Amino acid sequence: MVAAPADDSQVPAFWRALGLPGLVDAHVHFLPESMERKVWAWFDAIVDDRGAPAWPIRYREAAGARVDLLHSLGVVAFPGLVYPHKPGMAEWLNGWARDFAAATPGCIPSATFYPEPDADRYVAEALEAGARIFKVHLEVGGYDPRDRTLAPVWRRLAAAAVPVVAHCGSGPFPGPYTGPATFGDVLAAHPDLVAVIAHMGTTEYAEFLALALRHPNVHLDTTMAFTDFMEARAPYPPDLLPVLADHPGRVLFGSDFPTIPHPYAHQLAALVGLGLGDDWLRAVCWHNGARLLGVPGGDSDRPT
Repeated sequence: MVAAPADDSQVPAFWRALGLPGLVDAHVHFLPESMERKVWAWFDAIVDDRGAPAWPIRYREAAGARVDLLHSLGVVAFPGLVYPHKPGMAEWLNGWARDFAAATPGCIPSATFYPEPDADRYVAEALEAGARIFKVHLEVGGYDPRDRTLAPVWRRLAAAAVPVVAHCGSGPFPGPYTGPATFGDVLAAHPDLVAVIAHMGTTEYAEFLALALRHPNVHLDTTMAFTDFMEARAPYPPDLLPVLADHPGRVLFGSDFPTIPHPYAHQLAALVGLGLGDDWLRAVCWHNGARLLGVPGGDSDRPT
């Protein structure tokens, strides 16, 4: 197997050893600066029993420096995922995300939505403007994805075959509408929806994996799963690894950069440590993300 990168400087050697042109990271966040500072302050307030930071954010550079870092790591494509926590935010965030992507090489145009009367209108406008991936965060948003105002949104996204990264698992923090049953209802109502379950469905790993395997357009992203940080809190069940090995086309690499408590390289090293093989790593780190996001070099014939 390819060697795991020990630090960020070894990340380019990692993907070159796999014969890849770089990495596709399906779960990256860039937010308006004032909003980003508030998000970081929220994480800074999380302390352990000794009063030390429990989630120390690793990458706090200015946005431009963070983009440069992604490029230096060899991340060829990444979204700048945004998400609202109240009505009236999503449309404004979509405009910001559109402008950020237009000015940022390698950034995939992204968008979001919230259960409100004009959601279908501004989602249609975002698609028309070129959005190629959407993000929903049920824990932060605190809303029911089965809300009637979202039914036309889910229909529209399913028809467009544009992926939606859904933070719908109950980890690292639960919410009133997290868990497989709630988002399972969305998939039952919209079976053609292209969905990416964030964080491998932490903490309901088995349930979300089963949900994905029942729906051919549902995937999982690796964001923070398998890392030392998450294994200490919600370890991934070892008995599910053979299932992941048998379905390499259903898993996408995601990092949650920049709001992570470990080096970027550690997420990749954790994937190597699963022992699922180089072909699996190639599918996860490049082919699947490139296929879903329309990046040249994506392989639509990869196994599922």
